[in-house]
Amino acid sequence: MRDRKDELLEVFEHILRIRNECSCSVSSECGLSDLTVKQLTYLRAIDAGGEVTFTALAGITCTSKPTITEMINRFIRMDCVYRERCPGDGRLQYIRLTEKGKRIARAEHIALVQAVERMMDTLDDEETDLLIRILGKVR
Repeated sequence: MRDRKDELLEVFEHILRIRNECSCSVSSECGLSDLTVKQLTYLRAIDAGGEVTFTALAGITCTSKPTITEMINRFIRMDCVYRERCPGDGRLQYIRLTEKGKRIARAEHIALVQAVERMMDTLDDEETDLLIRILGKVR
């Protein structure tokens, strides 16, 4: 007879498989396989930063402005970002994500949402509430 730890491990492995399936699906849709971890980090920083300038992104990522310029030019060719002049100061340029860039930057969250939706599709409301209460206790 299996012990509870093995059963719990099996359940979590199944949940992680679901999440990984969703992640693979989102990744292939977005073209994530073409990006490095560093590039993905830059896109996430732009997404989280709001009004991100070249100088701000260099500070956030601890890289030089020439490196940022090179990376942004690459992202523009990939249709992930575009430049927008600041209306109040024409010398400043904001780095904005395109829809493709947003989808890539948010891919992990999108995959997690899809995994949760798949779980909720198999549970009724009472079971979902119970799962929320139980997992809410885990620290």
